[in-house]
Amino acid sequence: MTLRHIRIFEAVCDCGCNMTRAAEALRMTQPAVSLAVSELESYYGVRLFDRIARRLYLTEAGRAFLDYARRITLTFDDMERTVRDWEERGRVRVGASVSIGAKLMPSYAAAFREKWPGTEVRVRIDRSDKLEAALAENELDFALIEGIVHNPDLVSEDYLADRLALITSCRANGDVLTKEEFRAMNLLLRERGSGTREVFESAMEAADCPVPEPMWESLSTAALVNAAAAGLGVAVVPRRMVEENIVRGEVAEIFVEGLRLDRKYKLVRHREKKLTRAAEAFMALCRSFHGEGGGERDAET
Repeated sequence: MTLRHIRIFEAVCDCGCNMTRAAEALRMTQPAVSLAVSELESYYGVRLFDRIARRLYLTEAGRAFLDYARRITLTFDDMERTVRDWEERGRVRVGASVSIGAKLMPSYAAAFREKWPGTEVRVRIDRSDKLEAALAENELDFALIEGIVHNPDLVSEDYLADRLALITSCRANGDVLTKEEFRAMNLLLRERGSGTREVFESAMEAADCPVPEPMWESLSTAALVNAAAAGLGVAVVPRRMVEENIVRGEVAEIFVEGLRLDRKYKLVRHREKKLTRAAEAFMALCRSFHGEGGGERDAET
Protein backbone atom coordinates (compact mmCIF):
# COMPACT_ATOMS: atom_id res chain seq x y z
CA MET A 1 0.00 0.00 0.00
CA THR A 2 1.49 3.33 -1.09
CA LEU A 3 0.57 7.00 -1.15
CA ARG A 4 -0.29 6.47 -4.82
CA HIS A 5 -2.98 3.97 -3.81
CA ILE A 6 -4.40 6.46 -1.32
CA ARG A 7 -4.53 9.30 -3.85
CA ILE A 8 -6.26 7.06 -6.41
CA PHE A 9 -8.82 6.00 -3.81
CA GLU A 10 -9.44 9.67 -2.88
CA ALA A 11 -9.88 10.57 -6.55
CA VAL A 12 -12.49 7.84 -7.01
CA CYS A 13 -14.41 9.17 -3.99
CA ASP A 14 -14.07 12.80 -5.17
CA CYS A 15 -15.44 11.80 -8.59
CA GLY A 16 -18.68 10.44 -7.16
CA CYS A 17 -17.37 6.89 -6.71
CA ASN A 18 -16.80 6.69 -10.44
CA MET A 19 -13.59 5.01 -11.62
CA THR A 20 -13.89 6.23 -15.20
CA ARG A 21 -14.08 9.89 -14.15
CA ALA A 22 -11.28 9.36 -11.62
CA ALA A 23 -9.10 7.86 -14.36
CA GLU A 24 -9.72 10.91 -16.55
CA ALA A 25 -8.89 13.28 -13.67
CA LEU A 26 -5.69 11.38 -12.89
CA ARG A 27 -4.80 10.87 -16.56
CA MET A 28 -4.67 7.13 -16.00
CA THR A 29 -6.44 4.21 -17.60
CA GLN A 30 -9.60 2.94 -15.96
CA PRO A 31 -8.14 -0.59 -15.47
CA ALA A 32 -5.15 0.92 -13.62
CA VAL A 33 -7.48 2.77 -11.26
CA SER A 34 -9.56 -0.37 -10.73
CA LEU A 35 -6.42 -2.39 -10.03
CA ALA A 36 -5.19 0.10 -7.41
CA VAL A 37 -8.53 -0.06 -5.57
CA SER A 38 -8.54 -3.86 -5.74
CA GLU A 39 -5.00 -3.93 -4.34
CA LEU A 40 -6.09 -1.78 -1.42
CA GLU A 41 -9.04 -4.04 -0.69
CA SER A 42 -6.84 -7.11 -0.92
CA TYR A 43 -4.16 -5.56 1.31
CA TYR A 44 -6.62 -4.75 4.11
CA GLY A 45 -8.96 -7.66 3.54
CA VAL A 46 -12.07 -5.48 3.41
CA ARG A 47 -14.43 -4.09 0.76
CA LEU A 48 -14.02 -0.35 0.36
CA PHE A 49 -16.84 -0.15 -2.18
CA ASP A 50 -20.05 -2.09 -2.70
CA ARG A 51 -20.63 -2.79 -6.38
CA ILE A 52 -24.36 -2.67 -7.11
CA ALA A 53 -25.90 -2.46 -10.59
CA ARG A 54 -22.54 -1.39 -12.10
CA ARG A 55 -22.25 1.48 -9.61
CA LEU A 56 -19.91 1.94 -6.64
CA TYR A 57 -21.01 2.84 -3.12
CA LEU A 58 -18.64 3.48 -0.19
CA THR A 59 -18.86 0.88 2.56
CA GLU A 60 -18.46 1.76 6.24
CA ALA A 61 -14.87 0.56 6.00
CA GLY A 62 -14.46 2.75 2.92
CA ARG A 63 -15.72 5.82 4.79
CA ALA A 64 -13.29 5.16 7.65
CA PHE A 65 -10.43 4.67 5.17
CA LEU A 66 -11.33 7.92 3.38
CA ASP A 67 -11.16 9.84 6.68
CA TYR A 68 -7.65 8.51 7.32
CA ALA A 69 -6.68 9.11 3.70
CA ARG A 70 -7.66 12.79 3.93
CA ARG A 71 -5.50 13.27 7.02
CA ILE A 72 -2.54 11.46 5.49
CA THR A 73 -2.56 13.42 2.23
CA LEU A 74 -3.11 16.73 4.06
CA THR A 75 -0.07 16.06 6.24
CA PHE A 76 2.00 14.83 3.29
CA ASP A 77 1.11 17.86 1.14
CA ASP A 78 1.96 20.15 4.02
CA MET A 79 5.34 18.44 4.39
CA GLU A 80 6.02 18.67 0.65
CA ARG A 81 5.15 22.35 0.52
CA THR A 82 7.20 23.20 3.62
CA VAL A 83 10.30 21.27 2.59
CA ARG A 84 10.28 22.12 -1.12
CA ASP A 85 9.57 25.81 -0.46
CA TRP A 86 11.76 26.07 2.60
CA GLU A 87 13.25 29.35 1.43
CA GLU A 88 9.72 30.77 1.18
CA ARG A 89 8.56 29.56 4.59
CA GLY A 90 8.00 33.17 5.60
CA ARG A 91 4.95 33.38 3.33
CA VAL A 92 1.61 33.71 5.12
CA ARG A 93 -1.65 32.73 3.43
CA VAL A 94 -4.55 34.30 5.27
CA GLY A 95 -8.25 34.42 4.45
CA ALA A 96 -10.82 36.97 5.58
CA SER A 97 -14.57 37.11 5.26
CA VAL A 98 -15.86 40.06 3.26
CA SER A 99 -16.54 42.53 6.08
CA ILE A 100 -13.31 41.77 7.93
CA GLY A 101 -11.39 41.95 4.67
CA ALA A 102 -12.82 45.35 3.83
CA LYS A 103 -12.58 47.01 7.24
CA LEU A 104 -9.81 45.33 9.25
CA MET A 105 -7.46 43.32 7.03
CA PRO A 106 -5.66 46.33 5.49
CA SER A 107 -4.70 47.54 8.98
CA TYR A 108 -3.61 44.06 10.06
CA ALA A 109 -1.48 43.56 6.95
CA ALA A 110 0.15 46.98 7.22
CA ALA A 111 1.00 46.47 10.90
CA PHE A 112 2.38 42.99 10.19
CA ARG A 113 4.56 44.29 7.37
CA GLU A 114 6.23 46.71 9.78
CA LYS A 115 7.21 43.84 12.09
CA TRP A 116 7.94 41.22 9.41
CA PRO A 117 9.11 43.25 6.38
CA GLY A 118 10.60 40.22 4.61
CA THR A 119 7.46 38.10 4.78
CA GLU A 120 5.04 37.86 1.89
CA VAL A 121 1.39 38.03 2.94
CA ARG A 122 -1.16 36.60 0.53
CA VAL A 123 -4.77 37.50 1.35
CA ARG A 124 -7.96 35.87 0.10
CA ILE A 125 -11.26 37.66 0.81
CA ASP A 126 -14.33 35.48 0.39
CA ARG A 127 -17.49 34.18 2.03
CA SER A 128 -17.07 32.29 5.28
CA ASP A 129 -18.17 28.96 3.78
CA LYS A 130 -15.64 29.34 0.96
CA LEU A 131 -12.87 30.07 3.45
CA GLU A 132 -13.78 26.95 5.44
CA ALA A 133 -13.40 24.90 2.27
CA ALA A 134 -10.03 26.54 1.52
CA LEU A 135 -8.78 25.73 5.02
CA ALA A 136 -9.89 22.12 4.65
CA GLU A 137 -7.95 21.89 1.36
CA ASN A 138 -4.82 23.47 2.91
CA GLU A 139 -5.06 26.50 0.61
CA LEU A 140 -4.85 28.88 3.59
CA ASP A 141 -2.84 28.90 6.81
CA PHE A 142 -5.68 30.46 8.79
CA ALA A 143 -8.70 32.69 8.28
CA LEU A 144 -10.63 35.48 9.99
CA ILE A 145 -14.31 34.62 9.89
CA GLU A 146 -17.49 36.34 11.08
CA GLY A 147 -19.94 33.46 10.97
CA ILE A 148 -20.47 30.09 12.57
CA VAL A 149 -17.77 27.49 11.84
CA HIS A 150 -19.22 24.17 10.69
CA ASN A 151 -16.32 21.92 9.70
CA PRO A 152 -15.33 19.74 12.70
CA ASP A 153 -11.75 19.53 11.38
CA LEU A 154 -11.32 23.25 12.06
CA VAL A 155 -10.67 24.94 15.38
CA SER A 156 -11.77 28.49 16.03
CA GLU A 157 -10.86 31.12 18.58
CA ASP A 158 -12.94 34.20 19.39
CA TYR A 159 -10.68 37.21 19.06
CA LEU A 160 -12.87 40.29 18.65
CA ALA A 161 -16.33 41.26 19.86
CA ASP A 162 -18.76 42.80 17.38
CA ARG A 163 -22.45 43.04 16.71
CA LEU A 164 -24.71 43.43 13.76
CA ALA A 165 -26.51 46.72 13.20
CA LEU A 166 -29.95 47.33 11.73
CA ILE A 167 -29.73 50.54 9.69
CA THR A 168 -32.32 52.51 7.75
CA SER A 169 -33.22 56.07 6.80
CA CYS A 170 -36.92 55.45 7.44
CA ARG A 171 -36.72 55.70 11.22
CA ALA A 172 -35.10 57.89 13.87
CA ASN A 173 -31.77 56.85 15.33
CA GLY A 174 -32.26 54.66 18.39
CA ASP A 175 -35.86 53.68 17.64
CA VAL A 176 -36.93 50.39 19.21
CA LEU A 177 -39.33 48.35 17.08
CA THR A 178 -41.54 45.42 17.92
CA LYS A 179 -40.87 42.19 16.05
CA GLU A 180 -44.02 42.75 14.02
CA GLU A 181 -42.95 46.27 13.01
CA PHE A 182 -39.52 45.00 12.03
CA ARG A 183 -40.87 42.10 9.96
CA ALA A 184 -43.11 44.55 8.06
CA MET A 185 -40.08 46.48 6.78
CA ASN A 186 -38.23 45.65 3.55
CA LEU A 187 -35.22 43.56 4.49
CA LEU A 188 -31.79 44.09 2.86
CA LEU A 189 -29.49 41.12 3.49
CA ARG A 190 -26.14 39.67 2.54
CA GLU A 191 -26.22 36.52 0.39
CA ARG A 192 -26.67 33.04 1.83
CA GLY A 193 -23.37 31.53 2.94
CA SER A 194 -22.08 34.81 4.37
CA GLY A 195 -21.24 34.99 8.07
CA THR A 196 -23.43 38.06 8.55
CA ARG A 197 -26.47 36.34 7.06
CA GLU A 198 -26.00 33.20 9.14
CA VAL A 199 -25.52 35.07 12.44
CA PHE A 200 -28.61 37.19 11.75
CA GLU A 201 -30.79 34.19 10.91
CA SER A 202 -29.61 32.37 14.05
CA ALA A 203 -30.42 35.44 16.18
CA MET A 204 -33.88 35.72 14.64
CA GLU A 205 -34.54 32.05 15.30
CA ALA A 206 -33.43 32.45 18.94
CA ALA A 207 -35.84 35.41 19.26
CA ASP A 208 -38.67 33.29 17.82
CA CYS A 209 -38.97 35.75 14.93
CA PRO A 210 -39.17 34.14 11.47
CA VAL A 211 -36.98 35.81 8.84
CA PRO A 212 -39.08 37.37 6.07
CA GLU A 213 -38.05 37.04 2.44
CA PRO A 214 -35.46 39.76 1.80
CA MET A 215 -36.18 42.52 -0.69
CA TRP A 216 -32.46 42.74 -1.53
CA GLU A 217 -29.69 40.15 -1.37
CA SER A 218 -26.16 41.29 -2.14
CA LEU A 219 -22.53 40.19 -2.00
CA SER A 220 -21.66 43.80 -1.17
CA THR A 221 -22.17 45.35 2.26
CA ALA A 222 -21.65 48.79 0.68
CA ALA A 223 -24.57 48.16 -1.68
CA LEU A 224 -26.84 47.35 1.27
CA VAL A 225 -25.73 50.47 3.15
CA ASN A 226 -26.46 52.64 0.11
CA ALA A 227 -29.86 51.00 -0.34
CA ALA A 228 -30.72 51.65 3.30
CA ALA A 229 -29.58 55.29 2.97
CA ALA A 230 -31.85 55.64 -0.06
CA GLY A 231 -34.87 54.59 2.01
CA LEU A 232 -35.31 51.18 0.41
CA GLY A 233 -35.50 49.22 3.67
CA VAL A 234 -33.50 48.07 6.68
CA ALA A 235 -30.04 46.59 6.12
CA VAL A 236 -28.36 44.08 8.42
CA VAL A 237 -24.63 44.84 8.44
CA PRO A 238 -21.62 44.68 10.80
CA ARG A 239 -21.70 47.63 13.22
CA ARG A 240 -18.00 48.33 12.64
CA MET A 241 -18.68 48.84 8.93
CA VAL A 242 -21.24 51.63 9.41
CA GLU A 243 -20.06 53.59 12.43
CA GLU A 244 -19.10 56.60 10.31
CA ASN A 245 -22.34 56.44 8.28
CA ILE A 246 -24.36 56.58 11.51
CA VAL A 247 -22.29 59.45 12.94
CA ARG A 248 -22.74 61.45 9.71
CA GLY A 249 -26.49 60.90 9.87
CA GLU A 250 -26.64 59.07 6.53
CA VAL A 251 -28.48 56.19 8.21
CA ALA A 252 -30.06 55.55 11.59
CA GLU A 253 -29.47 52.50 13.75
CA ILE A 254 -32.64 50.89 15.06
CA PHE A 255 -33.27 48.04 17.48
CA VAL A 256 -35.82 45.26 17.84
CA GLU A 257 -37.32 44.09 21.12
CA GLY A 258 -35.80 40.79 22.21
CA LEU A 259 -33.35 40.55 19.29
CA ARG A 260 -29.70 40.16 20.33
CA LEU A 261 -27.18 40.64 17.54
CA ASP A 262 -23.89 40.30 19.44
CA ARG A 263 -21.25 38.09 17.84
CA LYS A 264 -17.52 37.34 17.80
CA TYR A 265 -14.99 37.46 15.00
CA LYS A 266 -12.97 34.24 14.88
CA LEU A 267 -9.46 33.08 14.05
CA VAL A 268 -9.88 29.71 12.33
CA ARG A 269 -7.35 27.07 11.26
CA HIS A 270 -7.21 23.36 10.52
CA ARG A 271 -6.64 21.35 13.69
CA GLU A 272 -3.77 19.40 12.05
CA LYS A 273 -2.12 22.36 10.33
CA LYS A 274 1.39 23.18 11.55
CA LEU A 275 1.74 26.94 11.34
CA THR A 276 4.99 28.77 10.57
CA ARG A 277 6.40 31.32 12.99
CA ALA A 278 5.22 34.06 10.64
CA ALA A 279 1.63 32.75 10.59
CA GLU A 280 1.64 32.42 14.38
CA ALA A 281 2.91 36.00 14.61
CA PHE A 282 0.15 37.27 12.32
CA MET A 283 -2.48 35.54 14.47
CA ALA A 284 -0.94 37.04 17.61
CA LEU A 285 -1.09 40.49 16.02
CA CYS A 286 -4.81 40.05 15.31
CA ARG A 287 -5.42 39.03 18.93
CA SER A 288 -3.60 42.06 20.34
CA PHE A 289 -4.58 44.65 17.73
CA HIS A 290 -7.86 45.62 19.47
CA GLY A 291 -6.87 44.67 22.99
CA GLU A 292 -9.48 41.90 22.98
CA GLY A 293 -9.39 38.14 22.69
CA GLY A 294 -10.93 34.84 23.60
CA GLY A 295 -9.93 31.31 24.40
CA GLU A 296 -9.44 28.67 21.74
CA ARG A 297 -12.26 26.24 21.31
CA ASP A 298 -13.30 23.46 18.95
CA ALA A 299 -15.32 24.58 15.96
CA GLU A 300 -18.18 22.26 16.86
CA THR A 301 -18.69 23.75 20.34
